[in-house]
Amino acid sequence: MPLPFLTADSACDAHDDEPLPYEDRDRWRRPYRPGPWRVAGGALLLLLASFMLLATMIIAFAGAWTGAVVCLVAALSVIAGALRLLRAGVWVSPAGLRRASLFGTRTLAWEQVEAVRTVQQPVRWLGLPRTVQGQALTVVARGASPVPVLLTDHNADFLSRAEAFERASDTVKAWAQEYQGVPAAR
Repeated sequence: MPLPFLTADSACDAHDDEPLPYEDRDRWRRPYRPGPWRVAGGALLLLLASFMLLATMIIAFAGAWTGAVVCLVAALSVIAGALRLLRAGVWVSPAGLRRASLFGTRTLAWEQVEAVRTVQQPVRWLGLPRTVQGQALTVVARGASPVPVLLTDHNADFLSRAEAFERASDTVKAWAQEYQGVPAAR
């Protein structure tokens, strides 16, 4: 069974000679694969949800329908959280740049993007309050509120994967240059 969110940059592996390989130009796509920390977190949440669904079945067979419904709703919310965790990240399309987080999504049209830069700054380690010195891919938007950092080399996708961070940030910068003529600053 193909899982498109896990094979997001398989087209990049197949067409190394093209700067921006993609099959469907109008589809939102993540220019990198989810990292092992993100996949492991999603897998643990889905494992927890499977136990919750098993508990739901046992409670339903026991005849406590209210408890079964509560347990089912809790299991479905854990499944939704796991799917949202796996979908979090940066997505690009000809329409613009999208940053999906656990609790919200922000989309910028390419016309609103002024610059895309890789900067050295304190970044959050795996999204926790602790900060470490690292690289971050930032975007400067025209006339809009400040945009949170797009990618860091210490988030769940790129922790201990510096080469993958460089490739992903270069790909996002290439999309910005292709669709808006945004200057790529280092």
